[in-house]
Amino acid sequence: MKASSLMRSVKADKAGVKPKRPKDRTEPQRQRTDSSSRLPDYSVYVLSKREKVLCILLGAVLFFAIGYLFYHHVILSLLLGVAGFAVPKFWRRHRLEQRRRTLNLHFKQTLYSLSSSLSAGRSVENGFKDAVQDLLLLDPGGESDMIFELKVIGSRLEYGEAIEAALQDFARRASMEDITNFADVFATCKRTGGDLVEVVRRTSSIIGEKLDIQQEISVMIAQKRFESKALLAAPFLLVLFMNMTSPDYMEPMHSGAGIFISTAALIALVGCFWWITRMMNIKV
Repeated sequence: MKASSLMRSVKADKAGVKPKRPKDRTEPQRQRTDSSSRLPDYSVYVLSKREKVLCILLGAVLFFAIGYLFYHHVILSLLLGVAGFAVPKFWRRHRLEQRRRTLNLHFKQTLYSLSSSLSAGRSVENGFKDAVQDLLLLDPGGESDMIFELKVIGSRLEYGEAIEAALQDFARRASMEDITNFADVFATCKRTGGDLVEVVRRTSSIIGEKLDIQQEISVMIAQKRFESKALLAAPFLLVLFMNMTSPDYMEPMHSGAGIFISTAALIALVGCFWWITRMMNIKV
């Protein structure tokens, strides 16, 4: 038998027929990894070219105006206008925080809907599908990230993927503590046969309380935020008023030692802005 099989392999090699390779069992896993990598990553935010150009232009114009207000020198104002290239970084951070805040809020609504569905005796799979319809009441256009993720989870369930794996992938891309904790607890309950209804209800209650505390803090410091912005704008308005009403009085600030004094004032204002921003950034 060994000799006959050896002869068949030799004949196949002479005929130019390549032997069949065993099927690669890692191919489905590789496909799943590739498809997961194409899904959005909520820990980063990529600006479009239009947003970048607008941020740079608006930032350059703003900083040029500030420079001309303090220095009355075109070259120095142009040098300060170069700082407009740093504006897209701050705008990207702002958009990312806004997107993650909205995702966390919609995730809380999803847990409320899922808890109601499980309490009514529906399966977990149907609970996630019903959550899409509930979120459409908040976002009729269906453009929110949470609705997209629920549709992705539903599609994966239709292809036979375990719901724990879909939730873990979503938690990995979201990089948010609440979603990660829920995915871990959900996977543990599915493996050990825990009470999913109680887990979802308790998790939604804890996340809801956390978001309510964040909203209360935001309301409490909203007035302080407005006051801080007014205080930061006051020096610029004062300098503008002095330049318009008493240009001769401000003339020494536009040459010689006055340039260094104006530069020190700008640096102090930037430091105040950074300090106030850090103070107002309260996390729960």
